[in-house]
Amino acid sequence: MNRTSRTTMLALVIVVATAAVLIAMGRPPICTCGTVALWEPSAASARTSQMLADWYSPSHIVHGFLFYAALWFAARSWPIERRFLVALLVEAAWEVAENTPMVIDRYREATIALGYTGDSVLNSLSDIAMMALGFLAARTLPLWIAAAAVAMLEIVPLLVIRDNLTLNVWMLVAPSEAIRDWQGG
Repeated sequence: MNRTSRTTMLALVIVVATAAVLIAMGRPPICTCGTVALWEPSAASARTSQMLADWYSPSHIVHGFLFYAALWFAARSWPIERRFLVALLVEAAWEVAENTPMVIDRYREATIALGYTGDSVLNSLSDIAMMALGFLAARTLPLWIAAAAVAMLEIVPLLVIRDNLTLNVWMLVAPSEAIRDWQGG
């Protein structure tokens, strides 16, 4: 078995194992509304984090760019396949952690996601795929285009929904009333 086939198989094992863990945690496979949609346009909807994509999907693409950069600096001598699998494991671990009661409660307390109930399994798997897309894009794009893509993926949601990866992390780590008030409109 060649390196690419082995990486593909291990990636599938990681994704399937993540889905199994999320289901074992009681996460709904799809939106409890009973529908599956490609895009949920409202960041404040109960369907956010339930469909294939929403306004938080760009943050997972940014994860891929950031993981690629971090692993390029920290483990440049590793084959790209190993770095990809590490990034995939980190993203999968985050999807599991993000759907624990402790993190769901933290989102409700510290961010504008007052009604957040966690992700559907479908959304979590889509988030992992978004990270993979970002990682693979970072590998192929020139640095200046990758940096512009990350900026765009942060600025557009900031302008449209007043949230992005940067603010999400900031509010989870060091909540700010001023930011929360601004995000609330």
